[in-house]
Amino acid sequence: MITKIAIAEDNFLLAKSVQERLSFYDEFKIKFLSVNGKDLIEKLEKDPNVDLILMDIEMPKMNGIEATQFVKNRYPQIKILILTVFDNDANIFNAIKAGADGYLLKETSPQELKKSILEVLEGGAAMSPSIAFKTLKLLRNPQEFENRKCDEDIKLSTREIEVLEQLSRGLNYNIIAINLFLSPSTIRKHIENIYTKLQVHNKLEAIEKARTSRLI
Repeated sequence: MITKIAIAEDNFLLAKSVQERLSFYDEFKIKFLSVNGKDLIEKLEKDPNVDLILMDIEMPKMNGIEATQFVKNRYPQIKILILTVFDNDANIFNAIKAGADGYLLKETSPQELKKSILEVLEGGAAMSPSIAFKTLKLLRNPQEFENRKCDEDIKLSTREIEVLEQLSRGLNYNIIAINLFLSPSTIRKHIENIYTKLQVHNKLEAIEKARTSRLI
């Protein structure tokens, strides 16, 4: 039996990488790729004949958690497996609350991805080991999660997180601009936005708060 899969991922190269990992297995067929949650929903409305969605979290227009909630309400038979680089507690909690059937990190191997897809299709809840551990901690210490939730609700874009990661390595604006294929003025603007969102005043405070909130 062929499993029809949709991929929701705004990074074209990452989407193609996932597609290539699944191409090893004849039992999987990629139905379509979507660049964000809104695009995914529009494609499902035209053809909802999909068994499973591999869903990224950070996407423009409609993120993966919002899309998961919408799809689960409209098409409850479709399984949703989160596939992301973000492993902070708020994303895990909100994805599960939205109805996700599993949560994997993008470093997952082709074999583990296949195993997880089959597990979800059979009614299981596939998770990367580190995600399963965090989920148990959330269940055991819900109050601790609530105390940290304000910090974890900080919304930084994927690009802002990339800039922060580069900053944390001690790189200057010009080097970051070269590494990310952006202009130095664009990097400065991203850093201004980061300071505003994190409510900090300098680079050291930004890096410290980002690490405390598990953004980097």
